[in-house]
Amino acid sequence: MSQPLVHAVNVSKAFGGNEVLKGIDIDVDAGEVVCLLGPSGSGKTTFLRCINQLETIDGGRIWVDGELAGYEEKNGKLHRLHDKRIAGQRREIGMVFQRFNLFPHKTALENVMEAPLKVRGRSKADVEKRGLELLDRVGLFEKCDHYPSQLSGGQQQRVAIARALAMDPKLMLFDEPTSALDPELVGEVLTVMRELAQAGMTMIVVTHEMGFARTVADRVVFMDGGVVVEQGDPREVINNPQHERTKTFLARIREENDEHAAALEERAEAEKL
Repeated sequence: MSQPLVHAVNVSKAFGGNEVLKGIDIDVDAGEVVCLLGPSGSGKTTFLRCINQLETIDGGRIWVDGELAGYEEKNGKLHRLHDKRIAGQRREIGMVFQRFNLFPHKTALENVMEAPLKVRGRSKADVEKRGLELLDRVGLFEKCDHYPSQLSGGQQQRVAIARALAMDPKLMLFDEPTSALDPELVGEVLTVMRELAQAGMTMIVVTHEMGFARTVADRVVFMDGGVVVEQGDPREVINNPQHERTKTFLARIREENDEHAAALEERAEAEKL
């Protein structure tokens, strides 16, 4: 049996007196798409940030591709790695945030080229060629010379995905990548993510998009209160949840989706007048 690409064991994290993660155990195999579901404050984003070492864990361990994240073990004790080695580990993980975090003074292509040039030290010609290929992959080849202010939110998020892919990561983390978008722009970002999944990219996705989770994820993990409540096949968990907390959360999401649909329909009717 090959080891999982991500192996998290008994991961805990607290901010002050608030225990956000209370012993999380999650494995993600290479090529697998796992969606993390749950209400705000359940620890999903914190867990992603711990994988990418944007937060340090208080307990437990996380391995990525067989390497202990952020630490090395000597004589049964953990020792924090130097920042340079942590940065080296982080280079292997792409992360897409709720907000796009693009450099406003750089074009779409320059945003995609920045990290491979500065961090990987690759030649400008190779990086530019690869950058254009990635922008084409996310449907933005013709926008390569546009600045973020000239792009819609959906287009900016697709540039952010291309930027993360430019580092050739082993793993992609998505933290509610569509939550800051207008409803009509969500689909274009989910389409890119769906294509990445089909191409075999290992992905952990925090999302409230149940349709995406149901049809794209290999597994969903429902978190609440800093623990994993239940996990399994997306259709089984979403259509037939076993725990009351999962049922309550999914009912609320369906209600919100119905409200969004009604609002869009009302807007469309108003625009006809």
